[in-house]
Amino acid sequence: MTQLKERLDAFSPARLRGVRRGIEKESLRAQPDGKLALTPHPVALGSALTHPHITTDFSESQLELITGAHADVEAALEELVRVHQFTYRVLNEAGDERLWVSSMPCGLPTDETIPIGRYGSSNVGRAKSVYRMGLSHRYGRRMQTISGIHYNWSLPEVSSEQYFGLIRNFRRHAFLLLYLFGASPALCSTFVDGRPHELQPLGEGSMHMPHGTSLRMGRLGYQSEAQASLAVSYNSLDGYGASLQDALTRPWPAYEAIGIRSLGGDYNQLATSLLQIENEFYGTIRPKRVIYPGERPLHALRERGVEYVEVRLMDLDPFEPVGINAQTMRFLDVFLLHCLLTDSPPDTREEIANLAHNQNLTAARGREPGLQLQRDGRQVALAEWGAELLEEFVPIAEALDAAHGGTKHAEALHAARAALGDPAVLPSARVLEGMNAHGNSFVGFVRAESEKTRETLLAMPFPAELQAQFEHMTQTSIEAQERIEANDTMPFEIYREQYVSPGRLGFKNHWAETPQAPVSQRAAL
Repeated sequence: MTQLKERLDAFSPARLRGVRRGIEKESLRAQPDGKLALTPHPVALGSALTHPHITTDFSESQLELITGAHADVEAALEELVRVHQFTYRVLNEAGDERLWVSSMPCGLPTDETIPIGRYGSSNVGRAKSVYRMGLSHRYGRRMQTISGIHYNWSLPEVSSEQYFGLIRNFRRHAFLLLYLFGASPALCSTFVDGRPHELQPLGEGSMHMPHGTSLRMGRLGYQSEAQASLAVSYNSLDGYGASLQDALTRPWPAYEAIGIRSLGGDYNQLATSLLQIENEFYGTIRPKRVIYPGERPLHALRERGVEYVEVRLMDLDPFEPVGINAQTMRFLDVFLLHCLLTDSPPDTREEIANLAHNQNLTAARGREPGLQLQRDGRQVALAEWGAELLEEFVPIAEALDAAHGGTKHAEALHAARAALGDPAVLPSARVLEGMNAHGNSFVGFVRAESEKTRETLLAMPFPAELQAQFEHMTQTSIEAQERIEANDTMPFEIYREQYVSPGRLGFKNHWAETPQAPVSQRAAL
């Protein structure tokens, strides 16, 4: 603790105020009866390819709402609320769809009926859809309809080496975030149709784990046999890059059997390697870098280093109108600073295996009294380990409060301590309690919360100038997509071959020598 305080004292208040955070929030569009909406992405929301704040994730029915990077927690949250308000107004104008407020999906149709995101006829737009088609062949479409919140975080003057130290510690301590903020202990039985699982039935059409916290982050979530073969090390940028390069270039027999194209000539996937592109690698946290037009994310990292981290394990909080609140964001800031400031020894294959064990155990049984996790070759109670961490967070919360004024970081820490001691107040426990009030129906509970959220956001004031700004963004994005499509001249197959070429993954300036995607392209496919 003494060493932590010494390192913290070296951070000036101005530097602590330099933390930047942004949010990416996924939500399915659902019908009033709790079934997936199968309608196209609304035109009034703009182009999913080029809009800076409103796009789609895997499915055409899965919205992704995005903020910029903000120095102030409230400013980030305010922008997320505004994007939600506009989105709800468009959905309300078009009909009665609403955003599903749970990470686990609503009632799903047959797998092949779940619509894949569509991004127009340009090469980059087609590549985004083909990538998603590859995901559907590899993992099934149901798994891809799981939604979450990504928290993008940076601090000035942090090196790539320091960011990787942060990432290693984050992975070690991620169990605490799953415990405190996991909000997916149950799901609709349509999600597991035809799949083996250990869930217990709860009411009609619902399944759950009695002490579960985040089924989204457990064995039923983003898991695959192929990716389980990866033991990606986070000990250095070079090692991480080598691991990813191997996965991006190593042929995988099951994916070779699928092939790039079907017998009819339609594209099945972008590549037959273990990973099609970098974003296919699932993890609780990623090192990130804003890319140049047409550049591969791995190339950007290798050339210019880590710019920020993307926290990927946060469930949607169904009790919050936009899925997250300011107190949770402040706790994340404290947690991430602790990961950065404390010693972070190199990871090992044994530790990586233990971390996967801890993640799956916490996701499935996190609220179980006396639950034991693996730490340094021995078992330790989740509650004991969590209490140790929360005690170490105290000086960090105090320093952030001193830098910003007020006591809000300390209050966030106090709330976490209370939740550690009383699991009944956790979001995961409250979800099961809420389901109980709806006849133990997952869909019934989330339908009610989704409708409540819809009414709340539609009732909030939305000035005419904001409406005009968003309508302008809609039109600008549509025009940008049209320009991209009009300027495309390269055959798609050549574009695909060049994009997935191993030479694009790290040779200096190689990206500039190949045909570039437009400036308006998002950070990755």
